[in-house]
Amino acid sequence: MFSPPRFLPQLTLMIVLGLSACASFLNPGTPTPSIPTSTPVPPTATPPPSVASVNGEYITSEEFQAELERYQAAQVELGISVSDDEANKIVLDDLIAQFLLAQAAREANFNLTEADLKSRIDALAAEIGGADALFAWQAAHGYDDASFRISLKRSAESAWMRDKIIADVPSVVEQIHVRQILTYNQEDALAALEQLNAGADFDELAGLYDPITLGELGWLPRGYLLDAKADEAVFALQAGAYSTVIATDAGFHIFKALERGSHALTPDALLTVQELAVKNWLAEQREKSAIVLTP
Repeated sequence: MFSPPRFLPQLTLMIVLGLSACASFLNPGTPTPSIPTSTPVPPTATPPPSVASVNGEYITSEEFQAELERYQAAQVELGISVSDDEANKIVLDDLIAQFLLAQAAREANFNLTEADLKSRIDALAAEIGGADALFAWQAAHGYDDASFRISLKRSAESAWMRDKIIADVPSVVEQIHVRQILTYNQEDALAALEQLNAGADFDELAGLYDPITLGELGWLPRGYLLDAKADEAVFALQAGAYSTVIATDAGFHIFKALERGSHALTPDALLTVQELAVKNWLAEQREKSAIVLTP
């Protein structure tokens, strides 16, 4: 049955913290905003070996390779098969997202001081059994002290900016109360549409195809349905109207808008809208940022 997506309580929102093996330790905590001072950067004659630059900041080949190895090891542990090309793209996109979020956090005057960073590291050490345990964890996941501090600092900055973006997502948005007729072949869907056009009752037909839920999808915000065509078709409807047959990976749908208007988001829908807000923010930032991939 075609239904709205269901997400785990921990947001997949961030791509940003999801790939790094240290992500499970990270907590954005309380921000420490301050006005940054201008620090002269000494000229570098030769840039470091890198896979990309994001607004002049390098994603080094060393960091990329380490993240790639951590990601691939995690997939093996989960029993998931990912091609090398796909893994490369996922990791690079995630690092670019981290850099964009972290840069925006600093521009918004979020400043993670050395004292803040040390407090976080001390807290992590205490959480997993002491400094030796943290050191062993770092070594097992391909970090030395310097790379771990860099990764933790950027992840904290990224998480702060992510949280800033999702804090602006309203809890009440325009939604549509939707029911559907779902069939698994086009002929049945077209037959159902013909019956509707001839005056058949939508709810009765929906019950024939789904006697358990009667086709009920509930209140849906824009962007909640997994299929873009389905989402577009639903939001083109006025209350009381039904769609034509919409084909998706789940089957063939006829949607009906029962009501539409401002409505409170369910917790599940709120997570989806927050994820969409971060994805849209990243897409906009990528469009206007100077991102150069190394051939």
